[in-house]
Amino acid sequence: MNKKYYWGIVVVLAITAFVTYTEFKRTPFDEITKAAQNLNWVAFAFVFIVMILAFIFEASVVETLAKRRNEPKRSKWSFMRIPLIEALFNAITPMSTGGQPSMLAAMVQMGIEGGRATSILLMKFILYQVVVFFAYITTIIFGFHMVATRFSGLAIFIVIGLIIHVSTTLFLFSIMFAYKWTKNATYWIMNILEKFFSPVRVDRWRKATISKIETFYLESQKLKKEKKKLIVALMFTILQLLCFYSVPYVVVLALNVHASWVEVTQMNIMLIMFMSIIPIPGATGGAEYSFQTLFSAFVSSHGALVLGMFLWRFATYFFGMILGVFGFLFKPKKIKSSEDA
Repeated sequence: MNKKYYWGIVVVLAITAFVTYTEFKRTPFDEITKAAQNLNWVAFAFVFIVMILAFIFEASVVETLAKRRNEPKRSKWSFMRIPLIEALFNAITPMSTGGQPSMLAAMVQMGIEGGRATSILLMKFILYQVVVFFAYITTIIFGFHMVATRFSGLAIFIVIGLIIHVSTTLFLFSIMFAYKWTKNATYWIMNILEKFFSPVRVDRWRKATISKIETFYLESQKLKKEKKKLIVALMFTILQLLCFYSVPYVVVLALNVHASWVEVTQMNIMLIMFMSIIPIPGATGGAEYSFQTLFSAFVSSHGALVLGMFLWRFATYFFGMILGVFGFLFKPKKIKSSEDA
């Protein structure tokens, strides 16, 4: 593992330790103990089962997209470790920038040629962005009023997160359905940037952007042709995100608090929008603060809220990191595709 990733782990652990110290300092320990005694242990166990299901469904997306005729059979573990490694490197890099490269490396390790692995991950990314796009838009339409009326301070950051994601998704859609227009618009924007930045630098940006647009367009056209594979992978993506988005609801159940799945899940999706703009590995610090702010609407006891926050954070963040370490250490047997052999 690269040295910079170890620094990412150090930063995450340091900030987490500070947040933990701060919370325990201002929250009477007997409140947290009382909340722990009242835990629903079945729901507690189910928190981690739901996270594991999310990883299984994500692995199934990769396996579905990688499947083709005459492909040698690979172990379930070789696919399962891909989302686990992604979870590890997403957690220890700012803005989750390490997830995609780590998955590419994991796929090459299992014997899938680099170019093909990149294509599979691009297809996976398209499906993921589409599902998340509709989840975000639906949540803003039907659930944003909960945040706007109760937590106006966080509302602006949630909107910023939404704008960033929607802009990215619309750009991807424009490549898929308006390829020539998107390329021309890119050249036009780069020509404007040349007036403010060095022509050499802008030329480098132009070449890199156009190259990515062309690659993405080619992969999107392949995706359109494989409709059956597309539908199956899309269903697995929906199940993956349903599980991941439902974790806070199961945490609330573990605290013996009765709430609406729709409202809790909407609040969680908005929390994720907020976390997406925090430039710290795992959005550490901001995630804990925003969870307590948003979920105080459902959990009245401060001790239970703090306990729920730590349970949610461990399940969605550190649990994935721990599993990711195992995924990183236990490499599968490398099986080359028949075409690559």
